[in-house]
Amino acid sequence: MFYMVEFKVEKSTKLSRAVLENVKEISYSVIMKLLRKKDIKVNDKRVTEDIILLANDKVQVYYVAEKISHFTTIYQDQNVVVIDKKSGYTSEEIFNEIKGVFSTAFFIHRLDRNTSGLMVFALNEQAEKELLLAFKKHSLEKIYLAEVKGKMLKKQAVLQAYLLKHSQDSRVEIFNNKVNNSVKIITEYSVIEEKENTSVLQVKLHTGKTHQIRAHLAHIGNPIVGDGKYGDSTFNKLRKEKYQKLKAVKLTLKFSEESLLNYLNNKVFESKGF
Repeated sequence: MFYMVEFKVEKSTKLSRAVLENVKEISYSVIMKLLRKKDIKVNDKRVTEDIILLANDKVQVYYVAEKISHFTTIYQDQNVVVIDKKSGYTSEEIFNEIKGVFSTAFFIHRLDRNTSGLMVFALNEQAEKELLLAFKKHSLEKIYLAEVKGKMLKKQAVLQAYLLKHSQDSRVEIFNNKVNNSVKIITEYSVIEEKENTSVLQVKLHTGKTHQIRAHLAHIGNPIVGDGKYGDSTFNKLRKEKYQKLKAVKLTLKFSEESLLNYLNNKVFESKGF
């Protein structure tokens, strides 16, 4: 099967290294072959050498893979499919795979590349409409499992702050008070386990904004273990953590009586931990 994987690099690095980190199915020798065949693009231009990339460079890799499995199907019927996404892959990559199995699938929502867990896709236009409406109204309940650095000041809390998105570098910034162009965020957590120097939390989103959980927890001094963007790089290196400990582990669907998907009302889907 033919695939295209697209990603942006966050810092200067060698092309081959970036591809190895972002496309798990192919080896270094395959990358060299793809370069010779001009099957790799950097910033929409074909390249034939293992060049040095700069921050925010866009890379597109075109390759053939016999079999990939970056998700596990949790539930499927004529209208929806619920899957468990692996860490290290964008939601767009997962959707491309989903389309290879469920040709009529529609994209509904995202998880960060290094966030694993539950995602739902529609399998027809009416189901797409109902799911998009449910996400817009925040009527679906999503529960995450997160392991963070340190101990929490409170065992349970509902955090409120303001999030400002910086689209130029794909980052967000958190403020205690409202600033221009910021949006209010609400993140609820409860401690379910304390380890030697980390805490495992159950996290509920009352608002669903870009990088909300990662940035909000980092803002209060408890960054997610393994988070390369908002986390503690020294702490992560000492623990040899390559992927962030954040997973969407529970999804509860909620629909009105008139909805096509009413039969799924209050149905709960769950995934195992990290």
